[in-house]
Amino acid sequence: MKRCKRNSSGEKNNATPKSQSRRAFLKSSAILGAGGLVGTSVLAENAEAAPSFQTDRRSREAYHVRVRAAANQLKTSASLKRQRNNGDDRRYAGQNYCASFTKTLPHNQFGEVDPRAYRALLRAAKTGKARHFEAIPLDGTASRRLANPQGAYRFVHGGLDGHATRMRPAPTFRSAEAAAEMGEVYWQGLTRDVPFNHYETDIRIANAVDDLNYGFSETVGPKMSGFVNPMTLFRGPTDGDLTGPYVSQFLWHDIPYGPSVINQRYERPVSHLEFMVDEVNWLNVQRGGAPMETPVFDTDRRYIYDNRGLGEYVHRDVLFQAYFNAGLILLGYGGAAIDSGNPYFNGTISNQGAFTCFGGPYMIDLVTQAGNLALQGAWYQKWLQHRRLRPEVYAGRVHFMMTGKRNYELNSEILNSQAVQHVYSQFGSYLLPMAYTEGSPTHPSYPAGHATVAGACTTMLKAFFNEEFVIPNPVISNDDGTALDSYYGATLTVGGELNKLASNVAIARNAAGVHYRSDGVDGLYVGEQQAIGLLKDYSLEVNEPFDGFTLTKFDGERVRISNGKERTA
Repeated sequence: MKRCKRNSSGEKNNATPKSQSRRAFLKSSAILGAGGLVGTSVLAENAEAAPSFQTDRRSREAYHVRVRAAANQLKTSASLKRQRNNGDDRRYAGQNYCASFTKTLPHNQFGEVDPRAYRALLRAAKTGKARHFEAIPLDGTASRRLANPQGAYRFVHGGLDGHATRMRPAPTFRSAEAAAEMGEVYWQGLTRDVPFNHYETDIRIANAVDDLNYGFSETVGPKMSGFVNPMTLFRGPTDGDLTGPYVSQFLWHDIPYGPSVINQRYERPVSHLEFMVDEVNWLNVQRGGAPMETPVFDTDRRYIYDNRGLGEYVHRDVLFQAYFNAGLILLGYGGAAIDSGNPYFNGTISNQGAFTCFGGPYMIDLVTQAGNLALQGAWYQKWLQHRRLRPEVYAGRVHFMMTGKRNYELNSEILNSQAVQHVYSQFGSYLLPMAYTEGSPTHPSYPAGHATVAGACTTMLKAFFNEEFVIPNPVISNDDGTALDSYYGATLTVGGELNKLASNVAIARNAAGVHYRSDGVDGLYVGEQQAIGLLKDYSLEVNEPFDGFTLTKFDGERVRISNGKERTA
Protein backbone atom coordinates (compact mmCIF):
# COMPACT_ATOMS: atom_id res chain seq x y z
CA MET A 1 0.00 0.00 0.00
CA LYS A 2 1.40 3.37 -1.00
CA ARG A 3 1.91 5.74 1.93
CA CYS A 4 1.59 9.52 1.82
CA LYS A 5 4.55 11.50 3.09
CA ARG A 6 3.95 14.00 5.84
CA ASN A 7 5.30 17.51 5.85
CA SER A 8 6.95 19.30 8.78
CA SER A 9 3.59 20.24 10.27
CA GLY A 10 2.36 16.62 10.22
CA GLU A 11 -0.12 17.13 7.39
CA LYS A 12 -0.37 14.58 4.63
CA ASN A 13 1.38 15.63 1.46
CA ASN A 14 -0.05 14.15 -1.72
CA ALA A 15 1.57 16.70 -4.00
CA THR A 16 2.99 15.58 -7.31
CA PRO A 17 4.49 17.79 -10.01
CA LYS A 18 1.12 17.83 -11.78
CA SER A 19 -0.85 18.80 -8.69
CA GLN A 20 1.24 21.83 -7.78
CA SER A 21 -0.54 25.16 -7.93
CA ARG A 22 -0.06 27.20 -11.09
CA ARG A 23 1.27 30.14 -9.04
CA ALA A 24 3.89 27.85 -7.49
CA PHE A 25 4.82 26.68 -10.97
CA LEU A 26 5.20 30.26 -12.20
CA LYS A 27 7.43 31.06 -9.24
CA SER A 28 9.58 28.01 -9.91
CA SER A 29 9.84 28.93 -13.58
CA ALA A 30 11.02 32.47 -12.90
CA ILE A 31 14.69 31.48 -12.81
CA LEU A 32 17.47 33.63 -14.11
CA GLY A 33 20.13 31.65 -15.96
CA ALA A 34 23.59 32.81 -17.02
CA GLY A 35 22.15 34.21 -20.18
CA GLY A 36 19.09 35.83 -18.60
CA LEU A 37 15.52 34.67 -18.07
CA VAL A 38 14.58 31.12 -18.99
CA GLY A 39 11.96 31.79 -21.62
CA THR A 40 9.37 30.09 -23.80
CA SER A 41 11.11 26.71 -23.91
CA VAL A 42 10.83 26.38 -20.13
CA LEU A 43 7.12 27.11 -20.29
CA ALA A 44 6.60 24.48 -22.95
CA GLU A 45 8.74 21.85 -21.21
CA ASN A 46 6.99 22.29 -17.87
CA ALA A 47 3.42 22.59 -19.16
CA GLU A 48 1.16 19.93 -17.69
CA ALA A 49 -0.24 18.90 -21.04
CA ALA A 50 1.86 20.41 -23.81
CA PRO A 51 0.24 19.79 -27.23
CA SER A 52 1.61 17.08 -29.47
CA PHE A 53 1.11 19.42 -32.43
CA GLN A 54 -0.98 16.86 -34.26
CA THR A 55 -3.15 19.83 -35.06
CA ASP A 56 -3.64 22.29 -37.86
CA ARG A 57 -1.44 25.30 -38.44
CA ARG A 58 -3.92 27.78 -36.94
CA SER A 59 -4.06 25.90 -33.63
CA ARG A 60 -0.28 25.81 -33.41
CA GLU A 61 -0.02 29.53 -34.12
CA ALA A 62 -2.66 30.32 -31.49
CA TYR A 63 -0.74 28.25 -28.96
CA HIS A 64 2.54 30.00 -29.68
CA VAL A 65 0.95 33.46 -29.43
CA ARG A 66 -0.29 32.60 -25.94
CA VAL A 67 3.05 31.13 -24.91
CA ARG A 68 4.88 34.20 -26.14
CA ALA A 69 2.54 36.53 -24.28
CA ALA A 70 2.93 34.47 -21.11
CA ALA A 71 6.73 34.44 -21.47
CA ASN A 72 6.75 38.25 -21.82
CA GLN A 73 4.66 38.63 -18.67
CA LEU A 74 6.88 36.17 -16.82
CA LYS A 75 9.94 38.17 -17.79
CA THR A 76 8.31 41.33 -16.46
CA SER A 77 7.35 39.64 -13.19
CA ALA A 78 10.76 38.07 -12.63
CA SER A 79 12.53 41.42 -12.92
CA LEU A 80 10.52 43.10 -10.18
CA LYS A 81 11.67 43.95 -6.69
CA ARG A 82 9.69 42.68 -3.74
CA GLN A 83 6.50 44.57 -2.94
CA ARG A 84 6.81 46.19 0.48
CA ASN A 85 4.28 47.54 2.98
CA ASN A 86 4.58 50.27 5.61
CA GLY A 87 5.14 47.97 8.60
CA ASP A 88 2.11 49.18 10.56
CA ASP A 89 0.77 45.65 11.10
CA ARG A 90 3.91 44.72 13.02
CA ARG A 91 4.37 48.08 14.75
CA TYR A 92 0.86 48.11 16.27
CA ALA A 93 0.33 44.38 16.83
CA GLY A 94 0.46 45.02 20.58
CA GLN A 95 -2.12 47.81 20.28
CA ASN A 96 -4.91 45.72 18.78
CA TYR A 97 -3.67 46.39 15.24
CA CYS A 98 -5.08 49.91 15.52
CA ALA A 99 -3.63 51.03 12.15
CA SER A 100 -5.02 48.14 10.09
CA PHE A 101 -8.25 47.35 8.28
CA THR A 102 -10.51 45.23 10.52
CA LYS A 103 -14.08 46.01 9.50
CA THR A 104 -16.70 43.28 10.22
CA LEU A 105 -14.35 41.45 12.63
CA PRO A 106 -15.08 41.41 16.40
CA HIS A 107 -14.33 44.82 18.00
CA ASN A 108 -14.30 46.31 21.49
CA GLN A 109 -16.16 49.51 22.42
CA PHE A 110 -13.40 51.65 20.90
CA GLY A 111 -13.54 49.97 17.51
CA GLU A 112 -10.35 47.99 18.13
CA VAL A 113 -10.22 44.48 16.73
CA ASP A 114 -9.92 41.25 18.70
CA PRO A 115 -6.26 40.41 17.93
CA ARG A 116 -7.05 36.71 17.50
CA ALA A 117 -9.51 37.49 14.72
CA TYR A 118 -7.03 39.71 12.92
CA ARG A 119 -4.31 37.10 13.20
CA ALA A 120 -6.68 34.65 11.52
CA LEU A 121 -7.01 37.10 8.65
CA LEU A 122 -3.22 37.45 8.49
CA ARG A 123 -2.84 33.67 8.36
CA ALA A 124 -5.28 33.35 5.48
CA ALA A 125 -3.64 36.19 3.58
CA LYS A 126 -0.26 34.51 3.96
CA THR A 127 -1.24 30.93 3.05
CA GLY A 128 -3.98 31.58 0.50
CA LYS A 129 -5.80 28.45 1.66
CA ALA A 130 -9.59 28.47 1.38
CA ARG A 131 -10.02 26.79 4.78
CA HIS A 132 -8.00 29.54 6.43
CA PHE A 133 -10.15 32.23 4.84
CA GLU A 134 -13.24 30.37 6.02
CA ALA A 135 -11.84 30.37 9.57
CA ILE A 136 -11.74 34.18 9.85
CA PRO A 137 -14.35 35.07 12.54
CA LEU A 138 -16.85 37.86 12.03
CA ASP A 139 -18.44 39.97 14.75
CA GLY A 140 -21.54 38.41 16.25
CA THR A 141 -23.62 41.40 15.07
CA ALA A 142 -22.21 41.46 11.52
CA SER A 143 -24.64 41.31 8.61
CA ARG A 144 -21.95 42.31 6.10
CA ARG A 145 -19.16 40.04 4.94
CA LEU A 146 -15.53 40.56 4.03
CA ALA A 147 -15.29 41.64 0.40
CA ASN A 148 -13.76 38.61 -1.35
CA PRO A 149 -10.23 38.50 0.09
CA GLN A 150 -9.66 35.21 -1.79
CA GLY A 151 -10.00 37.23 -4.98
CA ALA A 152 -6.42 38.32 -4.34
CA TYR A 153 -5.32 34.82 -5.40
CA ARG A 154 -7.28 34.69 -8.66
CA PHE A 155 -5.38 34.10 -11.90
CA VAL A 156 -6.15 35.90 -15.15
CA HIS A 157 -5.47 34.66 -18.67
CA GLY A 158 -4.49 37.97 -20.21
CA GLY A 159 -2.43 40.94 -19.14
CA LEU A 160 -0.20 41.54 -16.15
CA ASP A 161 -0.86 39.31 -13.14
CA GLY A 162 -2.07 41.36 -10.19
CA HIS A 163 0.81 40.06 -8.04
CA ALA A 164 3.22 41.69 -10.49
CA THR A 165 1.87 45.20 -9.85
CA ARG A 166 4.05 47.48 -7.75
CA MET A 167 3.33 50.58 -5.70
CA ARG A 168 4.96 52.45 -2.86
CA PRO A 169 4.02 51.48 0.70
CA ALA A 170 1.02 53.34 2.07
CA PRO A 171 1.77 56.36 4.26
CA THR A 172 2.29 55.19 7.82
CA PHE A 173 -0.38 55.72 10.49
CA ARG A 174 1.89 58.10 12.42
CA SER A 175 3.17 60.10 9.43
CA ALA A 176 2.65 63.75 8.56
CA GLU A 177 1.47 62.65 5.11
CA ALA A 178 -1.31 60.52 6.58
CA ALA A 179 -2.32 63.42 8.85
CA ALA A 180 -2.52 65.81 5.88
CA GLU A 181 -4.50 63.28 3.85
CA MET A 182 -6.92 62.85 6.72
CA GLY A 183 -7.22 66.61 7.06
CA GLU A 184 -8.17 66.79 3.39
CA VAL A 185 -10.80 64.06 3.84
CA TYR A 186 -12.32 65.91 6.82
CA TRP A 187 -12.54 69.08 4.69
CA GLN A 188 -14.10 67.16 1.81
CA GLY A 189 -16.80 66.00 4.20
CA LEU A 190 -17.35 69.53 5.49
CA THR A 191 -17.59 71.04 1.97
CA ARG A 192 -19.55 68.26 0.25
CA ASP A 193 -22.44 70.59 -0.62
CA VAL A 194 -20.43 73.52 -1.99
CA PRO A 195 -21.02 73.81 -5.77
CA PHE A 196 -17.77 73.55 -7.72
CA ASN A 197 -18.66 76.88 -9.35
CA HIS A 198 -18.51 78.58 -5.92
CA TYR A 199 -15.06 77.40 -4.85
CA GLU A 200 -13.46 80.82 -5.38
CA THR A 201 -15.99 82.61 -3.14
CA ASP A 202 -17.20 80.15 -0.47
CA ILE A 203 -15.87 80.70 3.07
CA ARG A 204 -15.74 76.94 3.80
CA ILE A 205 -13.42 76.46 0.85
CA ALA A 206 -11.28 79.37 2.01
CA ASN A 207 -11.01 77.76 5.47
CA ALA A 208 -10.02 74.43 3.91
CA VAL A 209 -7.33 76.06 1.76
CA ASP A 210 -5.92 77.95 4.75
CA ASP A 211 -5.80 74.86 6.98
CA LEU A 212 -4.27 72.59 4.33
CA ASN A 213 -1.60 75.16 3.52
CA TYR A 214 -0.60 76.18 7.02
CA GLY A 215 -1.85 73.45 9.36
CA PHE A 216 0.12 70.59 7.84
CA SER A 217 3.78 70.16 6.97
CA GLU A 218 2.98 67.67 4.18
CA THR A 219 0.31 69.43 2.16
CA VAL A 220 -1.37 67.19 -0.37
CA GLY A 221 -2.69 67.71 -3.87
CA PRO A 222 -1.68 69.97 -6.77
CA LYS A 223 -0.41 73.45 -5.98
CA MET A 224 0.30 76.74 -7.69
CA SER A 225 3.42 78.63 -6.58
CA GLY A 226 3.78 76.09 -3.78
CA PHE A 227 0.30 76.51 -2.31
CA VAL A 228 -3.12 74.91 -2.57
CA ASN A 229 -5.71 77.39 -3.81
CA PRO A 230 -9.47 77.16 -4.52
CA MET A 231 -8.85 76.12 -8.13
CA THR A 232 -6.47 73.27 -7.21
CA LEU A 233 -8.33 72.08 -4.10
CA PHE A 234 -9.43 68.42 -4.24
CA ARG A 235 -8.21 68.03 -7.83
CA GLY A 236 -5.95 65.36 -9.28
CA PRO A 237 -2.27 65.67 -10.24
CA THR A 238 -2.37 64.62 -13.90
CA ASP A 239 -2.21 66.71 -17.07
CA GLY A 240 -5.67 68.13 -17.67
CA ASP A 241 -6.90 68.06 -14.08
CA LEU A 242 -6.45 71.81 -13.58
CA THR A 243 -7.78 72.81 -17.00
CA GLY A 244 -11.39 73.93 -17.23
CA PRO A 245 -14.29 72.80 -15.01
CA TYR A 246 -13.77 70.46 -12.09
CA VAL A 247 -15.92 67.74 -13.68
CA SER A 248 -14.86 65.89 -16.84
CA GLN A 249 -16.90 66.44 -19.98
CA PHE A 250 -17.43 62.67 -20.10
CA LEU A 251 -19.63 62.94 -16.98
CA TRP A 252 -21.81 65.66 -18.54
CA HIS A 253 -22.19 64.99 -22.27
CA ASP A 254 -25.13 62.95 -23.53
CA ILE A 255 -24.23 59.30 -24.22
CA PRO A 256 -25.18 57.82 -27.62
CA TYR A 257 -26.47 54.42 -26.55
CA GLY A 258 -27.63 52.44 -29.57
CA PRO A 259 -31.10 53.66 -30.54
CA SER A 260 -31.24 55.83 -27.39
CA VAL A 261 -29.47 58.84 -25.98
CA ILE A 262 -28.75 58.87 -22.25
CA ASN A 263 -28.87 62.21 -20.48
CA GLN A 264 -26.41 62.34 -17.56
CA ARG A 265 -28.73 63.59 -14.84
CA TYR A 266 -28.44 61.43 -11.74
CA GLU A 267 -30.29 60.80 -8.51
CA ARG A 268 -28.55 62.41 -5.54
CA PRO A 269 -28.97 62.57 -1.75
CA VAL A 270 -30.35 65.70 -0.14
CA SER A 271 -27.83 68.20 1.13
CA HIS A 272 -26.54 68.43 4.71
CA LEU A 273 -27.37 64.86 5.72
CA GLU A 274 -24.31 63.10 7.16
CA PHE A 275 -23.88 59.69 8.74
CA MET A 276 -21.82 57.88 11.41
CA VAL A 277 -21.03 61.01 13.45
CA ASP A 278 -21.98 59.41 16.79
CA GLU A 279 -20.26 56.54 18.59
CA VAL A 280 -23.21 54.12 18.43
CA ASN A 281 -23.65 54.25 14.67
CA TRP A 282 -19.91 54.39 14.06
CA LEU A 283 -19.22 51.27 16.14
CA ASN A 284 -22.13 49.36 14.63
CA VAL A 285 -20.72 49.94 11.17
CA GLN A 286 -17.21 48.88 12.21
CA ARG A 287 -18.63 45.60 13.49
CA GLY A 288 -20.38 45.04 10.18
CA GLY A 289 -23.88 45.66 11.40
CA ALA A 290 -26.70 46.77 9.13
CA PRO A 291 -26.81 50.59 9.03
CA MET A 292 -29.30 52.09 11.47
CA GLU A 293 -29.50 55.40 9.57
CA THR A 294 -31.52 56.10 6.43
CA PRO A 295 -30.51 58.15 3.35
CA VAL A 296 -32.95 60.63 1.80
CA PHE A 297 -32.83 61.52 -1.89
CA ASP A 298 -33.69 64.64 -3.86
CA THR A 299 -36.90 64.42 -5.87
CA ASP A 300 -35.16 65.70 -9.03
CA ARG A 301 -32.29 64.17 -10.98
CA ARG A 302 -29.46 66.61 -11.59
CA TYR A 303 -26.18 66.99 -13.41
CA ILE A 304 -23.14 66.56 -11.18
CA TYR A 305 -22.30 69.96 -9.70
CA ASP A 306 -20.78 69.23 -6.26
CA ASN A 307 -19.06 66.48 -4.33
CA ARG A 308 -22.36 65.26 -2.90
CA GLY A 309 -23.51 64.31 -6.38
CA LEU A 310 -20.10 63.08 -7.54
CA GLY A 311 -19.78 60.95 -4.42
CA GLU A 312 -23.16 59.34 -5.04
CA TYR A 313 -22.22 58.61 -8.66
CA VAL A 314 -19.26 56.51 -7.48
CA HIS A 315 -21.45 54.92 -4.82
CA ARG A 316 -23.78 53.21 -7.27
CA ASP A 317 -21.87 53.04 -10.54
CA VAL A 318 -20.99 49.82 -12.32
CA LEU A 319 -17.22 50.02 -12.01
CA PHE A 320 -16.42 50.36 -15.72
CA GLN A 321 -19.49 52.50 -16.37
CA ALA A 322 -17.88 55.94 -16.72
CA TYR A 323 -15.29 54.65 -19.22
CA PHE A 324 -17.77 52.56 -21.20
CA ASN A 325 -19.82 55.75 -21.52
CA ALA A 326 -16.74 57.78 -22.44
CA GLY A 327 -15.91 55.26 -25.18
CA LEU A 328 -19.38 55.61 -26.66
CA ILE A 329 -19.13 59.40 -26.56
CA LEU A 330 -15.70 59.28 -28.22
CA LEU A 331 -16.89 56.94 -30.97
CA GLY A 332 -19.66 59.43 -31.64
CA TYR A 333 -17.07 62.11 -32.47
CA GLY A 334 -16.09 60.25 -35.66
CA GLY A 335 -12.79 59.26 -37.25
CA ALA A 336 -10.90 62.39 -36.27
CA ALA A 337 -11.09 61.32 -32.64
CA ILE A 338 -9.48 57.92 -33.34
CA ASP A 339 -5.77 57.43 -32.59
CA SER A 340 -3.57 57.97 -35.64
CA GLY A 341 -1.94 54.56 -35.16
CA ASN A 342 -5.17 52.77 -36.06
CA PRO A 343 -4.46 51.24 -39.51
CA TYR A 344 -8.08 51.64 -40.61
CA PHE A 345 -8.08 55.39 -39.95
CA ASN A 346 -4.56 56.43 -40.96
CA GLY A 347 -4.71 55.27 -44.59
CA THR A 348 -2.72 52.04 -44.14
CA ILE A 349 -5.83 50.01 -45.03
CA SER A 350 -8.01 51.64 -47.65
CA ASN A 351 -10.47 48.98 -48.81
CA GLN A 352 -11.73 47.69 -45.47
CA GLY A 353 -13.34 49.08 -42.36
CA ALA A 354 -12.54 48.41 -38.71
CA PHE A 355 -14.91 46.24 -36.73
CA THR A 356 -13.90 43.09 -34.81
CA CYS A 357 -10.33 44.36 -34.72
CA PHE A 358 -9.58 48.06 -34.15
CA GLY A 359 -13.29 48.90 -34.39
CA GLY A 360 -15.84 49.94 -31.80
CA PRO A 361 -16.59 46.43 -30.44
CA TYR A 362 -12.87 45.76 -30.06
CA MET A 363 -12.20 49.03 -28.23
CA ILE A 364 -15.14 48.82 -25.85
CA ASP A 365 -14.45 45.17 -25.05
CA LEU A 366 -10.85 45.92 -24.06
CA VAL A 367 -11.96 48.84 -21.90
CA THR A 368 -14.27 46.58 -19.89
CA GLN A 369 -11.69 43.78 -19.75
CA ALA A 370 -9.20 46.22 -18.27
CA GLY A 371 -11.65 47.18 -15.54
CA ASN A 372 -12.00 43.70 -14.10
CA LEU A 373 -8.30 42.98 -14.58
CA ALA A 374 -7.45 46.06 -12.51
CA LEU A 375 -9.41 44.73 -9.55
CA GLN A 376 -7.13 41.71 -9.39
CA GLY A 377 -4.14 43.97 -8.81
CA ALA A 378 -6.09 46.08 -6.33
CA TRP A 379 -7.10 43.00 -4.33
CA TYR A 380 -3.54 41.68 -4.20
CA GLN A 381 -2.30 45.01 -2.89
CA LYS A 382 -5.21 45.54 -0.48
CA TRP A 383 -5.46 42.14 1.18
CA LEU A 384 -2.01 40.59 0.86
CA GLN A 385 0.20 43.65 1.28
CA HIS A 386 -1.13 46.85 2.85
CA ARG A 387 -4.42 46.30 4.76
CA ARG A 388 -4.62 50.04 5.44
CA LEU A 389 -7.36 51.28 7.75
CA ARG A 390 -10.15 53.38 6.24
CA PRO A 391 -10.55 57.13 6.96
CA GLU A 392 -13.65 56.50 9.08
CA VAL A 393 -11.47 54.38 11.42
CA TYR A 394 -8.61 56.89 11.48
CA ALA A 395 -11.23 59.46 12.51
CA GLY A 396 -12.36 57.09 15.25
CA ARG A 397 -8.79 57.03 16.55
CA VAL A 398 -8.81 60.85 16.50
CA HIS A 399 -12.16 60.95 18.31
CA PHE A 400 -11.23 58.63 21.16
CA MET A 401 -7.87 60.34 21.58
CA MET A 402 -9.39 63.84 21.60
CA THR A 403 -11.99 62.71 24.18
CA GLY A 404 -9.24 61.27 26.40
CA LYS A 405 -10.42 57.66 26.21
CA ARG A 406 -7.51 56.20 24.24
CA ASN A 407 -4.00 57.11 23.18
CA TYR A 408 -2.60 56.45 19.71
CA GLU A 409 0.57 57.35 17.82
CA LEU A 410 -1.13 60.02 15.73
CA ASN A 411 0.69 62.97 14.23
CA SER A 412 -0.15 66.07 16.25
CA GLU A 413 -0.98 68.06 13.10
CA ILE A 414 -4.26 66.20 12.61
CA LEU A 415 -5.21 66.68 16.26
CA ASN A 416 -4.64 70.44 15.90
CA SER A 417 -6.37 70.73 12.53
CA GLN A 418 -9.09 73.31 12.04
CA ALA A 419 -11.05 70.64 10.17
CA VAL A 420 -11.26 68.49 13.30
CA GLN A 421 -12.47 71.48 15.33
CA HIS A 422 -15.09 72.37 12.70
CA VAL A 423 -16.39 68.79 12.73
CA TYR A 424 -16.73 68.86 16.51
CA SER A 425 -18.52 72.23 16.43
CA GLN A 426 -21.01 70.92 13.88
CA PHE A 427 -21.60 67.35 15.08
CA GLY A 428 -20.43 67.13 18.69
CA SER A 429 -17.86 64.46 17.90
CA TYR A 430 -14.57 64.17 16.04
CA LEU A 431 -15.86 61.35 13.83
CA LEU A 432 -15.74 61.79 10.07
CA PRO A 433 -19.08 62.81 8.52
CA MET A 434 -19.81 60.08 5.98
CA ALA A 435 -21.81 60.29 2.76
CA TYR A 436 -22.92 56.63 2.93
CA THR A 437 -24.88 55.02 5.77
CA GLU A 438 -22.70 51.90 5.58
CA GLY A 439 -19.44 53.85 5.47
CA SER A 440 -16.66 52.22 3.51
CA PRO A 441 -16.77 48.87 1.72
CA THR A 442 -15.54 45.83 3.63
CA HIS A 443 -12.09 45.68 2.08
CA PRO A 444 -8.90 47.62 2.90
CA SER A 445 -8.25 51.17 1.79
CA TYR A 446 -5.01 51.09 -0.21
CA PRO A 447 -5.24 51.26 -3.21
CA ALA A 448 -8.78 52.31 -4.11
CA GLY A 449 -10.58 49.79 -6.30
CA HIS A 450 -12.37 52.57 -8.16
CA ALA A 451 -9.02 54.24 -8.83
CA THR A 452 -7.34 51.11 -10.20
CA VAL A 453 -10.29 50.57 -12.53
CA ALA A 454 -10.13 54.25 -13.53
CA GLY A 455 -6.40 53.94 -14.24
CA ALA A 456 -6.81 50.82 -16.35
CA CYS A 457 -9.87 51.87 -18.34
CA THR A 458 -8.69 55.40 -19.15
CA THR A 459 -5.33 53.98 -20.22
CA MET A 460 -7.16 51.78 -22.72
CA LEU A 461 -9.16 54.73 -24.01
CA LYS A 462 -5.99 56.79 -24.47
CA ALA A 463 -4.53 53.93 -26.52
CA PHE A 464 -7.48 53.94 -28.91
CA PHE A 465 -8.35 57.62 -29.24
CA ASN A 466 -6.54 60.79 -30.28
CA GLU A 467 -5.50 62.47 -27.05
CA GLU A 468 -5.00 65.82 -28.84
CA PHE A 469 -8.53 65.88 -30.25
CA VAL A 470 -10.42 68.92 -28.96
CA ILE A 471 -13.72 68.15 -27.22
CA PRO A 472 -16.53 69.71 -29.29
CA ASN A 473 -19.25 71.79 -27.66
CA PRO A 474 -17.86 71.75 -24.10
CA VAL A 475 -20.30 72.41 -21.28
CA ILE A 476 -20.41 73.24 -17.58
CA SER A 477 -23.18 72.59 -15.06
CA ASN A 478 -24.99 75.51 -13.53
CA ASP A 479 -24.93 76.09 -9.78
CA ASP A 480 -27.63 73.57 -8.86
CA GLY A 481 -27.26 70.92 -11.57
CA THR A 482 -30.55 71.69 -13.29
CA ALA A 483 -28.97 72.63 -16.63
CA LEU A 484 -25.76 72.62 -18.65
CA ASP A 485 -24.34 75.87 -20.00
CA SER A 486 -21.78 76.31 -22.77
CA TYR A 487 -18.18 76.46 -21.59
CA TYR A 488 -15.90 79.08 -23.22
CA GLY A 489 -12.64 78.73 -21.28
CA ALA A 490 -9.38 76.91 -22.04
CA THR A 491 -9.34 74.23 -24.72
CA LEU A 492 -10.30 70.78 -23.45
CA THR A 493 -8.68 67.74 -25.09
CA VAL A 494 -9.53 64.05 -25.04
CA GLY A 495 -6.35 63.20 -23.13
CA GLY A 496 -6.87 65.88 -20.52
CA GLU A 497 -10.54 65.05 -19.98
CA LEU A 498 -9.80 61.31 -19.70
CA ASN A 499 -7.19 62.08 -17.03
CA LYS A 500 -9.72 64.32 -15.31
CA LEU A 501 -12.35 61.58 -15.50
CA ALA A 502 -9.97 59.16 -13.77
CA SER A 503 -9.23 61.72 -11.05
CA ASN A 504 -12.89 62.64 -10.63
CA VAL A 505 -13.78 59.03 -9.91
CA ALA A 506 -10.77 58.37 -7.67
CA ILE A 507 -11.07 61.55 -5.61
CA ALA A 508 -14.88 61.38 -5.38
CA ARG A 509 -14.42 58.30 -3.22
CA ASN A 510 -12.32 60.46 -0.88
CA ALA A 511 -15.04 63.11 -0.89
CA ALA A 512 -17.51 60.47 0.27
CA GLY A 513 -15.19 59.64 3.18
CA VAL A 514 -14.13 56.14 2.17
CA HIS A 515 -10.58 56.77 0.84
CA TYR A 516 -7.48 58.97 1.21
CA ARG A 517 -5.75 60.83 -1.61
CA SER A 518 -2.89 58.32 -1.94
CA ASP A 519 -5.41 55.46 -2.25
CA GLY A 520 -6.73 57.13 -5.37
CA VAL A 521 -3.64 58.67 -6.95
CA ASP A 522 -1.39 55.66 -6.37
CA GLY A 523 -4.23 53.37 -7.42
CA LEU A 524 -4.34 54.99 -10.86
CA TYR A 525 -0.80 53.78 -11.48
CA VAL A 526 -1.63 50.21 -10.46
CA GLY A 527 -4.48 50.14 -12.98
CA GLU A 528 -2.26 51.69 -15.64
CA GLN A 529 0.33 48.93 -15.16
CA GLN A 530 -2.26 46.23 -15.73
CA ALA A 531 -3.77 47.95 -18.77
CA ILE A 532 -0.34 48.24 -20.38
CA GLY A 533 0.20 44.55 -19.69
CA LEU A 534 -3.05 43.77 -21.48
CA LEU A 535 -2.09 45.97 -24.43
CA LYS A 536 1.24 44.13 -24.66
CA ASP A 537 -0.64 40.85 -25.09
CA TYR A 538 -3.05 42.26 -27.67
CA SER A 539 -0.23 43.83 -29.67
CA LEU A 540 0.88 40.26 -30.49
CA GLU A 541 -2.48 39.14 -31.80
CA VAL A 542 -3.44 41.38 -34.71
CA ASN A 543 -3.07 40.50 -38.39
CA GLU A 544 -3.12 44.05 -39.75
CA PRO A 545 0.06 46.10 -40.38
CA PHE A 546 0.31 47.95 -37.08
CA ASP A 547 3.04 50.03 -35.44
CA GLY A 548 1.61 49.64 -31.95
CA PHE A 549 -0.55 51.39 -29.39
CA THR A 550 0.64 54.81 -28.27
CA LEU A 551 -0.52 56.67 -25.18
CA THR A 552 0.52 59.18 -22.54
CA LYS A 553 0.92 57.73 -19.08
CA PHE A 554 -0.27 59.52 -15.96
CA ASP A 555 3.26 60.73 -15.26
CA GLY A 556 3.43 62.40 -18.69
CA GLU A 557 5.65 59.81 -20.41
CA ARG A 558 4.63 58.99 -23.97
CA VAL A 559 4.98 55.25 -24.71
CA ARG A 560 4.46 52.86 -27.61
CA ILE A 561 3.36 49.28 -27.02
CA SER A 562 4.13 46.89 -29.86
CA ASN A 563 5.29 43.33 -30.36
CA GLY A 564 4.58 42.59 -26.71
CA LYS A 565 6.89 45.34 -25.41
CA GLU A 566 6.64 48.87 -24.01
CA ARG A 567 9.02 51.56 -25.25
CA THR A 568 9.29 55.32 -24.99
CA ALA A 569 7.53 56.83 -27.99
